[in-house]
Amino acid sequence: MARTEYYDDPNAPKPNRMVVAASAVVTDDRGRILLQRRRDNDLWALPGGGMDIGESLPGTAVREVREETGLEVEITGLVGTYTDPRHIIAYSDGEVRRQFNVCFRARVVGGSPAISDESTELRFVHPGELDALPMHHTQRLRLTHFLECRPSPYLG
Repeated sequence: MARTEYYDDPNAPKPNRMVVAASAVVTDDRGRILLQRRRDNDLWALPGGGMDIGESLPGTAVREVREETGLEVEITGLVGTYTDPRHIIAYSDGEVRRQFNVCFRARVVGGSPAISDESTELRFVHPGELDALPMHHTQRLRLTHFLECRPSPYLG
């Protein structure tokens, strides 16, 4: 299924669904950041996805990281909330979502890296390499906020 992301685009389709989601900036002991290359749009992104009924948002982030990367993580903090109504995500199956995302900080505590059916590549990236990777600017914004080591989470 293909995915197209729109930002502040008057030609974007109207959302037909609101999704509560969690993502995580996962780091290793060398300060590198875990990214996956998404199969649906070929862009690099943080692991994450929609919350299931009965889950907490931190639990969603932990589950999504495990499902998408094979790694077990521990949540260590909050990067921010990302609720900009100008960000629209359209899927080829007709779903057009507005997403409410809470992005957490996390560290690896176990597991082994494994590519899921949602990605084509998985790797830990040094922060200095991020600019060279193709990614949607909403993902880049989360990474920027993480790297700024803000004293409080981004609220947006």
